[in-house]
Amino acid sequence: MLKRTSRITCSAAVAALLIGLAGCGDNNGSDTSDSPGTDQASQPVALRMTVWTGNEDHLSLFNSIADEYVAANGDKVSSVTFETLPYDEYTQTLTTQISGGNAPDLAWILEASGPEFVASGILSDLKPALESAEGYNLDEVLDSALALWQKDGSIYAYPFSNSPFGVLVNTTMLTEAGQPLPKDLIASGDWTWDKLRQISAAAVAATGKGGFYLSGFESYLAWQFMAEAWDSWDAAPWSADGTTCTFTDKPMVDFMTWYHDAVYVDNAIPQPGVVSDFYAGEAAMVTAQISRAAGLDGSFEWDIVPLPEGPAGLHPVIGQAGIGVLAQGANPAAAADFLAFFTNPANSAKLAQYFPPPRESLLNTDVLGAANPLLTAEQLQAVVIDQMPDAVTLPSHVVFAEVSDAARIVLDDLWTAQADVPSVMANICEAIDPLLGN
Repeated sequence: MLKRTSRITCSAAVAALLIGLAGCGDNNGSDTSDSPGTDQASQPVALRMTVWTGNEDHLSLFNSIADEYVAANGDKVSSVTFETLPYDEYTQTLTTQISGGNAPDLAWILEASGPEFVASGILSDLKPALESAEGYNLDEVLDSALALWQKDGSIYAYPFSNSPFGVLVNTTMLTEAGQPLPKDLIASGDWTWDKLRQISAAAVAATGKGGFYLSGFESYLAWQFMAEAWDSWDAAPWSADGTTCTFTDKPMVDFMTWYHDAVYVDNAIPQPGVVSDFYAGEAAMVTAQISRAAGLDGSFEWDIVPLPEGPAGLHPVIGQAGIGVLAQGANPAAAADFLAFFTNPANSAKLAQYFPPPRESLLNTDVLGAANPLLTAEQLQAVVIDQMPDAVTLPSHVVFAEVSDAARIVLDDLWTAQADVPSVMANICEAIDPLLGN
């Protein structure tokens, strides 16, 4: 119980910081989310950007782009530093920096926290800087990618990473188990979540290995990653305006029943505490973004295919992250100018090696293929390019930090063989409705 309490206290603290910062504006219609103005500096400024990656290849690429910018703009910017914060504590650490008067100039922002940051008023409107940057071509950035970061015609973060979820398939394991391969089921129009569950259960029974799992939900904690599947039931955790819990609606109850039975009736999905590592060849299938293919060592044959269809059809889902400029940072105008350079078409093509871009001109097999040599043009077309225009992000909310932990604590009751799904869903709504404003 102590662990649960500490987790929700931590998340509540993050939400409280953002809510408190939302009151930083004055009463005359202007607030801290105004467009970046002219920085008050007579000398070149040093910029700092927080990120959650510590990957040396990522950071090397970022630094090379920053060095190019500084070389061309040394009269305005003397250096750009990328500060790595631990992923699990990223949002908490970032908000603590902001509230403590140590706001970075730029920051990566998790999609789940996107609405919180946009509503808080602590981000600068990037639209003027992006529209005025020479050759930037903001119009080619997909509307679906910008949706989470827009408000009242303004853009408060640039969606630098937009990677649809697909399904990585251990074709060696499925073939040994005598099961059909997803690519063949796609060709025949039979690639559905029910079929995935069926062949996963059969593969487990035949091989004794693990079945299928949702990336991000392996530990049964970050429940929002179940949206990779439940969107195909047309399920959602709350109403479109974010004010009403919808865990008790039929699509969500149907999905949760399906998922629970896949775990405890069919053994198609590993139970909590059971580790089945797909990348070590110990599982049949896992949802994944294309970058995860780099973790495969060639010890088994594999494929990657789009998400299956559900009762509501095919609903593509992307994992997304934005880059915002902190209005409370010391150099918002310089930061916005650097961001426009960092994400222009040429540099977006470089970043595409690790972070699928939202630009239509770069969503082609030549660009993505150069960045992902393990994948075929057909795989990239089917899993990324064809899915991007209609893809939606994982769940987010203006009080996501609080709601997420409150829901997770109750959802823990679902993970027993005898669980009553409708009752657990009702208890979730009882827990989160007050947080949603009801």
